Amino acid sequence: MQPVTLALVFAVLAGCSAAAEPEARPREKPEKGGKPDDKVTREGDELIGRAAPGWELATWFNSKPLALEELRGKVVLVRWFTSPDCPFCTATAPSLNLLDDRYRARGLVVLGFYHHRNPEPLDPAVVKGYLDNYEFRFPVAIDPDWKTLNRWWLDRDRGYTSVSFLLDKKGVIRFVHPGGAYAPGSPDLAAIEHQIQALLAE
Repeated sequence: MQPVTLALVFAVLAGCSAAAEPEARPREKPEKGGKPDDKVTREGDELIGRAAPGWELATWFNSKPLALEELRGKVVLVRWFTSPDCPFCTATAPSLNLLDDRYRARGLVVLGFYHHRNPEPLDPAVVKGYLDNYEFRFPVAIDPDWKTLNRWWLDRDRGYTSVSFLLDKKGVIRFVHPGGAYAPGSPDLAAIEHQIQALLAE
């Protein structure tokens, strides 16, 4: 019984998924009717090429309220995150700061969208403390009741809620990181940075 108990405790502490964010998730299977040798796609690839649906978010930090339409001509990286109790969010925070520092002057806008998972009521002052902990200096908004996250991502069963979207200068989704961590030095961060460089050059 003890190993099961420890696993449950870890799942609760992880707290970054649509259920309790798993360490790994099988990639999506081919659509029904597909051939056995169909290429397995990355979760979120079905959204690439679509116009991002925008957001209606009232509470912002480090910025005045922003609308997606205002960011035309910029490459935009949107990352959903939660409290520092989430190991994936904590591991990824330095990468978001690195990308913001490295590419802001070249036309990248990094946006953080906070989705509340903790049992206590949502308190913007507490969220501000999380931003200080992560050392976020880029614009961050609270996504109350996960309204934007549901519209962008949770229209089906997903492995993670800590998803990232990379939008081109016209607001079209060009890359999706389906969640979990992309720590400094990781292949996932290298892939995202490569995509950012390509979009900035367009």
